[in-house]
Amino acid sequence: MRITAQPGIMDIALYQGGASKIDGQAEPLKLSSNENPSGCSPAASAKVAETALNLHRYPSTDHSALRMAIGQSHGLDAQRIICGVGSDELLSLLAMAYSGPGDEVLYTEHGFSMYRIFALSAGATPVVAPEADRTVDIDAIIDRLTPATRLVYIANPANPTGTAIGLDLLRRLAQSVPPTCLLVLDGAYAEFFEGYNGGASLVDEFDNVVMTRTFSKLYGLGGLRVGWAYATREVIDVLNRVRGPFNLSSVALAGAEAAVNDRAFVETCLQENAAQRVRLMGGLNQLGIACDPSHANFVLARFADEAEALAADAHLKHEGILVRIVKGYGFPEALRITVGRSDDVTRVLDALARFKGVS
Repeated sequence: MRITAQPGIMDIALYQGGASKIDGQAEPLKLSSNENPSGCSPAASAKVAETALNLHRYPSTDHSALRMAIGQSHGLDAQRIICGVGSDELLSLLAMAYSGPGDEVLYTEHGFSMYRIFALSAGATPVVAPEADRTVDIDAIIDRLTPATRLVYIANPANPTGTAIGLDLLRRLAQSVPPTCLLVLDGAYAEFFEGYNGGASLVDEFDNVVMTRTFSKLYGLGGLRVGWAYATREVIDVLNRVRGPFNLSSVALAGAEAAVNDRAFVETCLQENAAQRVRLMGGLNQLGIACDPSHANFVLARFADEAEALAADAHLKHEGILVRIVKGYGFPEALRITVGRSDDVTRVLDALARFKGVS
């Protein structure tokens, strides 16, 4: 006899992040992790440097300054906001706090790969609902709700497809989810979906809806790992009881607060992403490479089959460009391409034109 991990743990495959290196390439163009090509706010960088002078001090445990800044920026009650180590930590804590053996965690077939891991880590059973044309299918989710369902994770916009659904469909889902289940709206890419509030209005309307957001994408703070969630005070109280008291460093807290307050930088990044996303989608279509309309900061490029997708990936690597193979998400025939700056998009399209033999 010897000690073993809890049931479900060994069923978890190790997460694979986007590639960052190419052999023989000193500075490849990295478009594999949906990072902000403009980096982060200069104000955030300056605040991080300033805060780093006092690393001997413990950080705040209640994150009050950052929660107030988030609340003011988004028009939300700061008392109903919790901050975490990326939105990943909060999504994980939700599974740990509200599900366990005998419970079910529901998500869609092309949803964020961590949802399955969160369920298994909590000892719950992952349940997958099919999508329709690479888009969340509300009816398919409702059909799979059972008395054992404790959490429903919805990424909107979704990764790696970039597709999204509107508040009307999300509201219908919220109306269908029983009060014994939480509907979790993962808004890692919410800011890029014009006119979408990430589901905040649904959190105010339904007691069992939770919204999560991140500073890793639009704000360019992936290296600091900061996210947040908005929910009822009851849910926030539960999460605060299971999170680590010093889960966020003083540097992370200060950088995120400065970033959320730099609205000019945010607006510039949003405008640039919207313009270059249109260019990238249009260029792919002209090359005969299929892609759905994206509402995020990336595009899912779909090739004829897996062989062509792998050949395209190899060609891009040869030209010093890193994109993301998404076979693990159920798309062996596709590559996910982060929307870069104007020159980056031109470089990708020119490389793919050469791959396709288009002059």
